[in-house]
Amino acid sequence: MNREIRKRENPRRAGDRGQWASKTEYILVVAGNVVGLGNVWRFPYLCYKNGGGAFLVPYSLFALVCGIPLFLLETSTGQYTQEGFITCWKKLCPLAEGIGYGYFIMKLYDFSYILVQVWALFYLVFSFRSQLPWASCDNTWNTANCVGLQMLNSSNLTANQTNTTSAATEFWERRVLGMSRGIEELGSVRWDLALCLLVCWVFCYFSIWKGVRSSGKVTYFTATFPYVMLLILLIRGLTLPGAGEGIYFYLYPDLNHLANLEMTIQSVFVYSGSQIFFSYSLTIGTLNVLGSYNDYNNNCYKDCFWFCLLNSATSFVAGFVVFSVLGFMAQKQGVSVDNVAESGPGLAFIAYPQATAMMPLPQLWTVCFFLMLILLCVDTHFVTVESVVTSVSDLFPKLFHAPRRHEIFVLVICSSFFFIHLILVTEGGIYVFQLIDYYACTRACQDFMTVCQCLAIGWMFGTDRLFNIIEDMTSHRPSVFFKLCWKYLIPLLTMISFVLYLVDYKHLRINDWYIYPDWAYTLGWTMTLSSVLMVPLWAAGRLCLTSGSLRERLTILCQPAKNPVWQTENGKLGEEGATAELDLHLTT
Repeated sequence: MNREIRKRENPRRAGDRGQWASKTEYILVVAGNVVGLGNVWRFPYLCYKNGGGAFLVPYSLFALVCGIPLFLLETSTGQYTQEGFITCWKKLCPLAEGIGYGYFIMKLYDFSYILVQVWALFYLVFSFRSQLPWASCDNTWNTANCVGLQMLNSSNLTANQTNTTSAATEFWERRVLGMSRGIEELGSVRWDLALCLLVCWVFCYFSIWKGVRSSGKVTYFTATFPYVMLLILLIRGLTLPGAGEGIYFYLYPDLNHLANLEMTIQSVFVYSGSQIFFSYSLTIGTLNVLGSYNDYNNNCYKDCFWFCLLNSATSFVAGFVVFSVLGFMAQKQGVSVDNVAESGPGLAFIAYPQATAMMPLPQLWTVCFFLMLILLCVDTHFVTVESVVTSVSDLFPKLFHAPRRHEIFVLVICSSFFFIHLILVTEGGIYVFQLIDYYACTRACQDFMTVCQCLAIGWMFGTDRLFNIIEDMTSHRPSVFFKLCWKYLIPLLTMISFVLYLVDYKHLRINDWYIYPDWAYTLGWTMTLSSVLMVPLWAAGRLCLTSGSLRERLTILCQPAKNPVWQTENGKLGEEGATAELDLHLTT
């Protein structure tokens, strides 16, 4: 039996490359990676702004049609090939290997999200002060226009005082970021943030320096403790006065969003789709790498349903945590919830700290929140770095799979990017970070990569072949619904999303007042194209370098490897045996 051959060969492979010590470690690492910032600071706001409970309808449909099928596709191909996100395409469809290099470029840009972890660590340090610095205006960085919590919560703040800024906003912009006037003025490095950056990269190094042997152990704490913090904050939030009003704003279904065709299209293709792709970590190579460390017979078919359910359920519960506190904050200030609701950094570093400062024992709730935020960032970040390290190591196995080489390579990566990211902790660093966030790993990049991936697997490698592989690995044959999704529905939906992105594209602005110079927008689009163009350029290069007629070259480059991973003790399997192995059920 082919499965028995693989079982005998698996220990030898594991010794070369490493493997999860247990299924528990795999579950914790994947759960820690897919449950991140998008669940806490993005989903609740999107739900509230796009129809409340009505938003859950297109979100659930997109999860079923795109989220779960793509999660299975990426995990199963990684588990089958036992390779990183670059070399796995050599074994599946060599013509599409540019997808792996596109993932590589996107991952390098993704490293910049360590900055959120840096900010959260900075806030955590200040959370231990007896007087929270974002609660009052008695600090050296505050201006004459500053308004503290006492003034915000009183009726003395008149409508004429439109020129004021809250103490929380001034702490964020003036103390944490020290914002310059634009990207043209990077200014000096803020050394307190640089120290936090160093701490974050050191922690990342020691989380992954031994590969999956160390990262699997770290997640026993980093993947579980955020749920403890989330539960504590949920209980506290639901007991606050005004929490009910906040939850009402979060979940009240506005059916006009579904009745209005234009709003529905926006909700489905722009917001629902982007949230699913972002929070599920789809089409960026991570799931391929994490799946590649599994045992060949791991039941990835069942896993994908549970991971997707965990992710969406966490997003839904996080909405109660966020909006119960925002409801309390709105009641204290005598305004409606929509006046205090924000998304992204505005929620995490202005609105929520300001709200916790209004509670009894503010330091306790602030520490809980930022500790949760840090751990959510930590898992996602070190998995991102590990996936790059794994994929490059698999590309040069003789060089990096040797003893001690892996640790040195990880040290080089972490050290190099620490110095590169010093630009992000300058006075103009926030402008650079926003530019990377807006252009480097956008919805357009993910949509394009999704279409290419589905074409390569669905039409070149073949869905029947993938079905046979999944059945051989898990003893479960996927539903025909997955075949329809991979071949037709997902490419169609993501192409529509891609077109909508281009049609609705607007230049990046910050706070509606800062417009980037033209060279910055050119740099932004260069970052976008640097990953997208890898796919056609690699395909064109392989076609030029392969001998034969165009038809023969396409046939060769679209043909999967006969024996992707497993070899017998006497060498590679014979061609007949390998072909029979790959097409296990096609003749039945």
